[in-house]
Amino acid sequence: MDPGEALNEIASLLERTREPYFKVRAFRSAAKAIKDIPIGELERLAELGRLAEIPGVGDSSAKVVAEALTDQVPAYLQRLRGVFENPGTDEGRALRAKLKGDLHLHSDWSDGGDTPVDMAHKAHAIGHDYIALTDHSPRLRIAHGLEPERLRAQLELIESLNRDLAPFRILTGVEVDINDDGSLDHEDDLLAQVDIVVASVHSKLAMERSAMTDRLLAALANPHMDILGHCTNRMVTGRGRPESEFDSDLIFMCAKKFDKAIEINCRPERLDPPRRMLRRIVELDVKVAIDTDAHAVDQLDWQPFGCDRAVECDVPLESIVNAWALDDLLEWTAAHATGTTTF
Repeated sequence: MDPGEALNEIASLLERTREPYFKVRAFRSAAKAIKDIPIGELERLAELGRLAEIPGVGDSSAKVVAEALTDQVPAYLQRLRGVFENPGTDEGRALRAKLKGDLHLHSDWSDGGDTPVDMAHKAHAIGHDYIALTDHSPRLRIAHGLEPERLRAQLELIESLNRDLAPFRILTGVEVDINDDGSLDHEDDLLAQVDIVVASVHSKLAMERSAMTDRLLAALANPHMDILGHCTNRMVTGRGRPESEFDSDLIFMCAKKFDKAIEINCRPERLDPPRRMLRRIVELDVKVAIDTDAHAVDQLDWQPFGCDRAVECDVPLESIVNAWALDDLLEWTAAHATGTTTF
């Protein structure tokens, strides 16, 4: 099999099994390190036992590459596949089959590991009609957030890619930071140009309850914002991270008022929002988006984890915005910017 695909699949499966991130990073780094090396050169290095001399390739990843070059499924990958052959339950996978896209994912333009076109090809292969490319905004420097000029360049790239990918569509987008005062971390004219705006909190997660509530209310009222990302910011693996505190009923009713969606984040370490909140979202008839928050192609396979949670909490199919046809989705987002939403 392709050595790079084997390394990336191992990294993805290690994330599912909640292994330490340094292991995940090691295999992703190895995949990047060999990406542009011709197969013939890799085979030569394998014969000489020198694959581990490639910068970024360690002993374990060298063994994976060597086995993949002989058309074997590497033993390490076989073992991990045995643990996680298929993500999610049968019910979750059935719901996943009804989804038409993924509205929160990252590419190598910010902190993702793969190119926009790689993410598009993978999404198309698993049955999606569209994805939204939502790389980070400038404030999140640790994630190489896109300054305005870089976002403009990405918009031009997506326009070009879509000509070749049609009828599949990459929607333009951004995961924009919610600033401390609830404003959004990008220029208004740029936010008005993109198709999808996911707004998320990435700083001061332990802000006092009333201040965090006001922060989220202001973001939801912004006409450029469409989806509230990973709303509690919790982590459920490793050391974990507690939920940000806010008046959830008030936030969800505000989302209902402005016809915005709350994200069901599918990442195994997040699974946000918690079930009690998702059930309340359903009671209030608030829209949701089931998104992977993927940072690599294999992570696009994580949608069934969020779908499991949606099934368990009786989320109606019609309230899932990425189960809609593309024209309906874009009509919904456009209505936010024009102030023509109804509620």
